[in-house]
Amino acid sequence: MASRFDIGFAKTARASGGVAILLQAAGQPAAGLADVDPGNVVGRAAEVAKFTGKALKSLDVLAPHGAPVDRIRVLGLGEADRLVAHDWLKAGGAAAKIGQAEKVTIYLDAPGVTVSARNAADFALGMQLGAYSFDTYKTKKGDEDEAKPGKPVKVTLVTAAASAAKKANEVSDAVAEGVILARDLVNEPANVLGPVEFAARAKALEKLGVEVDILTEREMKKLGMAALLGVAQGSVRPPRLAVMHWKGGKEKDRPIAFIGKGVVFDTGGISIKPAAGMEDMKGDMGGAAAVIGLIHTLAARKAKANVIGIIGLVENMPDGNAQRPGDIVKSMSGQTIEVINTDAEGRLVLCDALWYCNETFKPQFMVNLATLTGAIMVALGSHHAGLFSNDDTLATRLTAAGLTTNERLWRMPLGREYDKMIDSRFADMKNTGGRYAGSITAAQFLQRFVKDTPWAHLDIAGTAMGSPTDEINQSWASGFGVRLLDELVRANYEG
Repeated sequence: MASRFDIGFAKTARASGGVAILLQAAGQPAAGLADVDPGNVVGRAAEVAKFTGKALKSLDVLAPHGAPVDRIRVLGLGEADRLVAHDWLKAGGAAAKIGQAEKVTIYLDAPGVTVSARNAADFALGMQLGAYSFDTYKTKKGDEDEAKPGKPVKVTLVTAAASAAKKANEVSDAVAEGVILARDLVNEPANVLGPVEFAARAKALEKLGVEVDILTEREMKKLGMAALLGVAQGSVRPPRLAVMHWKGGKEKDRPIAFIGKGVVFDTGGISIKPAAGMEDMKGDMGGAAAVIGLIHTLAARKAKANVIGIIGLVENMPDGNAQRPGDIVKSMSGQTIEVINTDAEGRLVLCDALWYCNETFKPQFMVNLATLTGAIMVALGSHHAGLFSNDDTLATRLTAAGLTTNERLWRMPLGREYDKMIDSRFADMKNTGGRYAGSITAAQFLQRFVKDTPWAHLDIAGTAMGSPTDEINQSWASGFGVRLLDELVRANYEG
């Protein structure tokens, strides 16, 4: 989706026409009053409305007397000494609701607030994410309360940090592109986005300098990926494994790796799901969407790191050739798996992708993302993703990145007792340990395919799709994981 805004930065601006948005900290005057409110219309309106600058509260004045603009909107930031990075994104998202304006001037330097270049860039990022909507298949677009689609709205962010903010915004633009790509992919219907089409979206990253290889069914058979292929055998649409390699670091540096589950539609296979709500299973590739969005972001901002992205792309369908409960398959690792439930398919895709990644690229660490279990939603709802890891350093860094971006993680346990729950009478393991501790036994399954490599599994079933909307996401698909993992790389792994 093209950006709705054409965002620029300036140290000063002479507002004329359109909308002026003034930021205001609690108990302080608003920014930009001298430029847009010579008649103190805002002061009188705030007094009548008892507006004090509380976080994300707003005050609108239409056709203000004596003002050079058509509308003044004051947006509260809350207590200045409590502002954190994510507050700037939320403020930007709130500012994105501008109706039919064609030009917007936003005064960021609220009295009592020190605005950094990163704060300004985060505000711009919040605007882009907050304005996102997926309307590709609507034949009637536009609303009387929103600007008409077409030419982007010109936005000028006024701040003393304008020069540095322009540079910081290059990173924010890359992040916005990655998140929007991930959202678009998850929102696409499955009849449009199958494994082959998804792989083509990965291949398109070559335009940014990413090296991309697409493994077909024939190549995966030669590698022994029977676990992944077993999931796909009930569909007429062939599977793919997309391997993306961004080489932004030093040649001698081992890569870091991200692996995503890409089940483009999940019926559950022979262990078929209930009909109600099955349409949401077009989003069962949220992990793969996050990985491709992340690689796009890293390449677009020229990240100084060597990064591997791998996505296993399949469709899980119930036909005469579909995998049956009780079938035994041999994974690429040589370990055998008894398929107890064909709806526990994501781990079968990931186990071969993880093994392939580890053996081929010898990464510093691996992080996989998957909309893997409903059990994680029972445990954590939609406000945290589940974090499982065999490495405390990696887990700590992921948790910190989640707190910075507000894509929050909660660490869940792993242990030998849980591991025993997936032992099989007939094979090396079974693909589900039953109802109890379902998200943990799924993680224990994946851990059998990573050897001693530092690894983390993010179960994003509750956060990638259908999660609560907020100022920076009004979409069914959230793009969860792109900002989180970009922050992980930026804070810890760039030379």
